[in-house]
Amino acid sequence: MGLVILATGAAAAEPPTSGPELGPPGGYQAPAENTGLPARPVIDRIEPITDRWLRVFVRSPAMNRVVQVQVLLPVDRSRPRPALYLLDGRGAPESASSWTEHGHAVDFFADKNVNVVLTTGGPANLYTDWQHRDPVLGTNKWETFLTRELPPLIDARFEGNGRNAIEGVSMGGEAAMMLTVRNPGLYRAVVAHSGCYTLASGAGQAQARAIVKTYGGDPDNMFGPPNDPDWLAHDVMTHAAALRGTAIYLSSGSGVPGEHDVPGQVDLPDAITVGGPLEAGAYACAVALADRLTRLEIPATVNLRPTGTHSWPYWADELARSWPTIAHAVGN
Repeated sequence: MGLVILATGAAAAEPPTSGPELGPPGGYQAPAENTGLPARPVIDRIEPITDRWLRVFVRSPAMNRVVQVQVLLPVDRSRPRPALYLLDGRGAPESASSWTEHGHAVDFFADKNVNVVLTTGGPANLYTDWQHRDPVLGTNKWETFLTRELPPLIDARFEGNGRNAIEGVSMGGEAAMMLTVRNPGLYRAVVAHSGCYTLASGAGQAQARAIVKTYGGDPDNMFGPPNDPDWLAHDVMTHAAALRGTAIYLSSGSGVPGEHDVPGQVDLPDAITVGGPLEAGAYACAVALADRLTRLEIPATVNLRPTGTHSWPYWADELARSWPTIAHAVGN
């Protein structure tokens, strides 16, 4: 089997059922939709932030609107390259990515031969295809957008070589695993930090429903009522065998305050009182998925840290730790 790094940590806890806050002040307003879009996805326009950091606006028939993603290009663009898709957490900002705001992605990828595609917007949606449009969260057809509409456009416009990887934190970590099991062969590597990986009835489904509710959405619009088979159809633990052949990196802290839980690096005391229990729940989820992969004899690199809360300084560290798994898988 592949390398498995197991660091002893705090005792596992139940998966979390609430987020650090109840969405944005004043409530969330979904982006405006547009019924006059073309039948096929196209790049609408590109706006440079820097010479290698771009805003890319895509006319998405699935999402029924123009969707912004951001792209980091390598300094050396003389040859085709793979693509890494970075998914945000529950509070995904509408016109930015927490990976660039807090995860130091711009500097980290400056010397990497990869196109980095960063989602913007879509908070509390699990980056999946919802059954129905939500009155608050709008139309969410993220799986279709991320797996079918976007990759051909990115590769054609930015000299992609067809080799993809995906990585996410918290809600985005859960989604990265979900998209991988539901789209076999699309991603050569999947990396998930501090997520939960079951949508089965009980605590797993409860945490997913709680994520949606923090922004005022109705979870029944996502996968239906609790007994709808769509929940199990998106359950990573149930379908973990589909991860076979994909390079996997899985990480979580224990929830015990660690090196970054100091004034100036995180928002104290929330990082400890809220981020601690959240990460303890994520630790339990990572342990469960790691055990499932072991029983299936699927190789994985697993980093269970003895300390660390649910916060960006730890995920920025994991960006560097997980890169060798991605680089090897995509031939970088």
